[in-house]
Amino acid sequence: MEDWRDRTIKLIGKEQVYILNNSNIIVFGVGGVGGFAIEGLVRAGIGNFTIVDNDVVSLTNINRQIIATCSTIGKDKTEVMKQRILDINPNAKVNAIKEFVTPYNIDKFNLKQFDFIVDAIDNITAKIALAKYAEDNGINIISCMGTGNKVCPEMFEISDIYKTSVCPLAKVMRRELKERGVKHLTVLYSKEQPFADNSSRTPASISFSPSIAGLRIAEYVIKQIIMQNNE
Repeated sequence: MEDWRDRTIKLIGKEQVYILNNSNIIVFGVGGVGGFAIEGLVRAGIGNFTIVDNDVVSLTNINRQIIATCSTIGKDKTEVMKQRILDINPNAKVNAIKEFVTPYNIDKFNLKQFDFIVDAIDNITAKIALAKYAEDNGINIISCMGTGNKVCPEMFEISDIYKTSVCPLAKVMRRELKERGVKHLTVLYSKEQPFADNSSRTPASISFSPSIAGLRIAEYVIKQIIMQNNE
């Protein structure tokens, strides 16, 4: 009987696909980066998701977010993403939570149950809280730094936060995490100087930068899960 994962099985084998199917991932932020990260994860065979976002799809999301179309404007991002996951893999288990994570509600997500945390949010306070919680409790995490005002996605790198440079968000995170005693955080960031001279608080964006960042995060998570289960 044909399996939609046949080509993945040919590449990495049945045992690895079984591991992915039984892995449990939580993704904070279902935007340009988070949406494509989820896309890469579910199509690779991850079978269990919790997706967290308090926002709805807006017109200005269409240029870069995989769930954003004219027909989804105004709908909850988590519900649209949940339906997309189930359209790809009807056997997936998806818990959609319409909420923003904060330092004050982080315990309610029961993060210790997850194999990986994907942080694709843009709130610095929440990002710091996730990083601190993950390190204190030995949970795998990857955090996305800034992808706005970027047009050279080939410059995205995955590194430790303390080895980053150029990225303004990473600079703030380094300082804040150091003050809190966080010694390590895996991040995706870019050394590219901002392409747009944008004085607005809302960063400029284009279709291919957040999407490639999200897929690189998916790649990292998948490879880490497989590697850690084969040790």
